[in-house]
Amino acid sequence: MAGSGTAHLRDDPNVILRVTDMVVEFPVGRGQVVHAVSEVSFDLAEGETLGIVGESGCGKSTTARAVIQLPKPKSGEVLFRGADLAKLNSSEMRRVRPELQMIFQDPISSLNPRRTVREIISEGLRVWGGGSEDKGSWSESRITEIMEAVGIDPRFGERKPHQFSGGQCQRISVARALVLDPKVIICDEPVSALDVSVQAQLLNLLEDMKERYGLTLMFISHDLSVVKNISDRVMVMYMGKVCEVGGSDELFAAPAHPYTRALLAAIPGIEGAVGAEEIDGDMPSAITPPTGCRFKTRCPYADSACDVEPEVQEVRTGQFVACHHPVLDSPAQASEVSVDVGDDVADKMAPEVSVAPVVDSVDASAFEALQ
Repeated sequence: MAGSGTAHLRDDPNVILRVTDMVVEFPVGRGQVVHAVSEVSFDLAEGETLGIVGESGCGKSTTARAVIQLPKPKSGEVLFRGADLAKLNSSEMRRVRPELQMIFQDPISSLNPRRTVREIISEGLRVWGGGSEDKGSWSESRITEIMEAVGIDPRFGERKPHQFSGGQCQRISVARALVLDPKVIICDEPVSALDVSVQAQLLNLLEDMKERYGLTLMFISHDLSVVKNISDRVMVMYMGKVCEVGGSDELFAAPAHPYTRALLAAIPGIEGAVGAEEIDGDMPSAITPPTGCRFKTRCPYADSACDVEPEVQEVRTGQFVACHHPVLDSPAQASEVSVDVGDDVADKMAPEVSVAPVVDSVDASAFEALQ
């Protein structure tokens, strides 16, 4: 069930980002508000990938955007390297933004159609460079290096976004995010608009860039099979609340929250979540969410206890659930659970990742014809 609490926050010196009781609401007139994010708490350790999953409308993207104060949370604490971002003024926040970059869901509309690829990638360096010691001076060689790193041929730097495929545009977005050497990159469903084969290429790229540049990632997606394989830790959300948090392997092997089990059972070919019952209907209105547990209107285990909002509690080592009725399978049963992600997406799990300049389905001669 969906609830609140901070039991899952870690006392770890390597934690680079800690969000506590964050609330985001949007007014819709007549005194009503959309309760998009309600008292969400989580942390992110340096070098870690946190996957945030849930069905559409659960608040995962709003949570990610609120971390970088777009929009600014109504309340709560967002600590990034010891500084509360929610309390910074616009000038102070602007100085922090180079260390918190974002890759957006739509790879084409997130790029300026009037600018060339090289201009798009270099904009951050032009703003923050100019010889500063912390960001380095702007240079053509730096842009070329980043383009080659993400698999875009530097020869096409004078092209505009419409001359590239969706997969290539998302590579350009990755390059734009990398150019300022950020500490954390927020990936807001970066592969949802791409073909499966292109998804695998981009996931490979993110893993390679994470290792090469020492990145920390927050990965938002509704595709559980992708999240399982790219994430070190996973947080499941429902109607702006945290349902379950745990290590990727542990959570997918033995999901304890009824909602998590239902999500896993919906994956074609899955062998786990044995006995998970289907959930019916749609999510209630975020304007008037249910009292107590927000999942109770769809939960097969709901009873009178669910009229009280559950607190996040540890049900196994490192696995936390906000539920009055967690489903705890035996370790033997849980160890047999696996997720079949398919050959294309599983390719990203290869131990050696090689990123070479590519032009997807359009070769170099075709680009010349576009002039």
